[in-house]
Amino acid sequence: MKIMNIRNEVRKMKEDSPKMAALSLETRNQALKAAALALQEHKEEIFQANKEDMEAAKAAQVLPSVMKRLKFDEEKLKAVTEGMEQLRKLPDPLSKVQLARKLDENLNLYRVTCPIGVIGVIFEARPDALVQISSLCIKSGNCAVLKGGKETARTNKVLFEIIYQAVTKCGLPKGCMLQAEQHQEIDELLSCHDCVDLLIPRGSNSFVQYIMNHTKIPVMGHADGVCHIYVDNSYDIKKAIPVLVDAKTQYTAACNAVETLLVNRQIAQEFLTEAEKALKAAGVSIRGTKEVQQMIECEEMQEEDFHTEYLDMTISVKIVEDVEEAIYHINKYGSHHTDCILSENQENVEKFMQLVDSAGVYHNCSTRFADGFRYGFGAEVGISTGKIHARGPVGLEGLVTYKYKLFGQGQTVQDYALGKKAFHFEEINEEEK
Repeated sequence: MKIMNIRNEVRKMKEDSPKMAALSLETRNQALKAAALALQEHKEEIFQANKEDMEAAKAAQVLPSVMKRLKFDEEKLKAVTEGMEQLRKLPDPLSKVQLARKLDENLNLYRVTCPIGVIGVIFEARPDALVQISSLCIKSGNCAVLKGGKETARTNKVLFEIIYQAVTKCGLPKGCMLQAEQHQEIDELLSCHDCVDLLIPRGSNSFVQYIMNHTKIPVMGHADGVCHIYVDNSYDIKKAIPVLVDAKTQYTAACNAVETLLVNRQIAQEFLTEAEKALKAAGVSIRGTKEVQQMIECEEMQEEDFHTEYLDMTISVKIVEDVEEAIYHINKYGSHHTDCILSENQENVEKFMQLVDSAGVYHNCSTRFADGFRYGFGAEVGISTGKIHARGPVGLEGLVTYKYKLFGQGQTVQDYALGKKAFHFEEINEEEK
């Protein structure tokens, strides 16, 4: 397979990015509709490519947790096309006036949302991620460089071609999307700081760290998904057990699946007895501290093991004194992704929600809700655990920035510096905008 010159192609995309940004909402929505229809029309071609990828992955003895992500079937197709339809119905994220201020007579300042530009997304072996990322970039007016995992190379290639052909027929510029297929092309992409505006890596901790350490391009994303559930001494067993089981088993390979269970010492024996039955019945193996081992049957683990992201049917368990110790543990060992408290004590709930330093902090519900589609974003390009620009599931709002537009009538700064004129800051009302 011929390796393309990523730098040359991305430069062309950079030239096309203003055209992409200027597209009307109608054109972008029409492109999403056309892409969704095309995916349905060519689904057998997609499924065949995915079958070949799955067979190759099985022969290569790919981990079961990864195999789940590789699969692209009717259910996955239905989910991504529903997400595209949801995106179409969302308001335009572009050209929103965030600030309107009169600096002086006939000198008006506006802060208006606009696309980031060219976004490079390097994602794990999940074909549905390619569709979600493409859709979000189309709706937000961004150009997208897409590099998926080698395990789904066939599926990704088919999906990309179907979407690309559909959207360019609707008027999107040629540089709206680019697929990088070779591993060697990643390093070349990392060097394109002059024409790529943002990188979003989705993968293992080591992979994300590699990206961050080998590029000058701003990077947004997360490396780990060590999520926690803390069961408070004031809890409802009817809520707690189903939430715990769902958070661990509904989709174990996801970064928002719970990995560590923290239990208040006052109710540890009674809760763990019931939790052990439910978790083991669901096929989950339990690893716990020595104190936990005295209450239930489980494998022993050490304190440092709480950094572990299993992505499998295994959960860590620790007993804590109170909500304060739970918060301390989560902030120390967690990945600042998504953490939950199961409690009926409002004071403890508020303390947990305030002090846990994570992108998502939940009360009495599964950590699996940490998802762009479930938040009503239509889809997500990933989950960010950083605190600058975007945090949590990154949907449309996380893919736009803003620019300041200043409209004047020949004003110069010198007149204000000499005192001939003075600023009169006034907010511009809706009618004047």
